[in-house]
Amino acid sequence: QVQLVESGGGLVQPGGSLRLSCAASGRGFTSYAVGWFRQTPGKLRVLVARIRRDGTKDYADSVKGRFTISRDNAKNTLHLQMNSLKPEDTAVYYCNADGRPAGWNNYWGQGTQVTVSS
Repeated sequence: QVQLVESGGGLVQPGGSLRLSCAASGRGFTSYAVGWFRQTPGKLRVLVARIRRDGTKDYADSVKGRFTISRDNAKNTLHLQMNSLKPEDTAVYYCNADGRPAGWNNYWGQGTQVTVSS
């Protein structure tokens, strides 16, 4: 069982930066693929960035060059550094730990709101 708690969301002006954090508790977090997803009202939750089990990082085209995903296995945390934010980045951001490739469960945090507006 893995529990995920996001923090760091808020209101920021266009062009600004935010850093999201996800604190994980439970066994085996370091063995999971991890990622950040986002969702806006009436739309599906979509991938923003992820770190695969082999350490490979993937980014959505819309955030490449602006967002950076990182993990600190010693502290069981996941981060998303978001720079040059745009109004279209406004969404609820969710932390994810996906153990399904290894036959484990898929876990989500409760989400944190990011609003980019002047």
